[in-house]
Amino acid sequence: MTVPLNIRDFLIWQEYLPKHRQEALVEDLRHILSKAPLFQPTTRHGPMSVRMTAAGRFGWISDQQGYRYSETHPNGTSWPPIPVSILDIWNDLIQCDRMPECCLINWYGEGARMGLHQDKDEADFRYPVLSISLGDDGLFRIGHEAKGGSTASLWLRSGDVVSMGGAARLKHHGVDRLRFGSSALLPKGGRINVTLRVVTAEND
Repeated sequence: MTVPLNIRDFLIWQEYLPKHRQEALVEDLRHILSKAPLFQPTTRHGPMSVRMTAAGRFGWISDQQGYRYSETHPNGTSWPPIPVSILDIWNDLIQCDRMPECCLINWYGEGARMGLHQDKDEADFRYPVLSISLGDDGLFRIGHEAKGGSTASLWLRSGDVVSMGGAARLKHHGVDRLRFGSSALLPKGGRINVTLRVVTAEND
């Protein structure tokens, strides 16, 4: 296994997934979307520019009641199971005694972005968040645990995988913009970001 790049405690495995594994993941994600269609969350600032869905026990939703994990899609159905092809990546890269309970799927179209934020809706921050990039390049920005201060940026490309654990677990991060059309993986362009998370406390 290649040694990951370390940027502010974020571990980045560049080109971790070869093309055939990326293509297989996209097929598995299409199956998820057929069961749990993409939806556009809203926040107190208005609709998000990304669309999302999920697999596993939980998905993440945002509406007039606030941000939270939910065991059902906004249409009322349970989320489909996390594909083995995605769980294999977690098992390969994460030294952890628990399996992810949420596979969050974000789709970025042209002009979509994700502002700096923390992943802090989970019950136990000892467990990392694992992020998989597919499709167009995304400019990933990394900040600090506290708001403000300098940031670091790098382009995440299709097949890159990022682990946010330990000292990186609560650091702010986001995606500033895409190089739309930079990848041929998705016929109509765009970027898919898949994140794996342990949501509950150990005995829940």
